[in-house]
Amino acid sequence: MAQEAVLSCETCGLAQRVEALPPGTVAECIRCGYPVTSHSYGVDVTAALALAALVLYIPANIYPILRMEIYGAYSESTVWDGVVSLWQYKEYFVATVVFLASIVIPLLKLLGLFFLVISVKWGGGQRLRGRTRVYKFIDAIGPWAMLDVFLLAILVALVKLGTLGRVIPGPGLLAFCLVVVLTILASQAFDTKLIWESHDRR
Repeated sequence: MAQEAVLSCETCGLAQRVEALPPGTVAECIRCGYPVTSHSYGVDVTAALALAALVLYIPANIYPILRMEIYGAYSESTVWDGVVSLWQYKEYFVATVVFLASIVIPLLKLLGLFFLVISVKWGGGQRLRGRTRVYKFIDAIGPWAMLDVFLLAILVALVKLGTLGRVIPGPGLLAFCLVVVLTILASQAFDTKLIWESHDRR
C-alpha cells in the first residue's frame, strides 16, 4: 500500500490525504487546485545545473565584463579589475560589496549545493537540520548574487546617455549572467525533503 500523508492546503486550508507521489509530479488541492506538495526528480538536476554554473564561473571571472572606449582610449575590465579599481579609489564599501556579490557569494552557493547533493546521495543520517540550514542560507544569500548585475546595468545606462564614450559588453558578462541563472535554477530544483527521505530510506 502506498504511503499517505495528511496535508493542509496553504491557500484554502483544506486538510486532505495525499499518497506518495512518483518523481516529477505535483499533488493539487481538490478544492482550489493550488499545489499541495510535489516530488522532484532527485538531486541529478541540481547537480547538472550546479556543475554547468561552476564551469561557467571560471570564464565569468577571467574574461572581460566590459569593454570601454572613452575619448579614443580603449580598455577592458574583468570583475576583479573593477574591485581593484574601486579599492584604489578608496571606495572600500562598494569594492567589498562587488567582491562579495560577484565572486564570493556565487561560489559559496555552488559549493553549498554540491554539499547538499553529496549529502543526499552518499551522506549518512546525521545533522539533517544542519543540512536544511545550509539550504536556507543558500536561499537567503541568493538575491545578493544579482546585485552587481543591477550596478552594471546602471553604469551602462549612464554611459550610453552621455557623450563621453561607449560601453560594449564583454564575453565575461554573458558567462556571469548564465552563472547567476543556472545557480538560481539549481537552488530551486533542489527539494529539501530529499534530505529527510534519504534518512527514512536508511
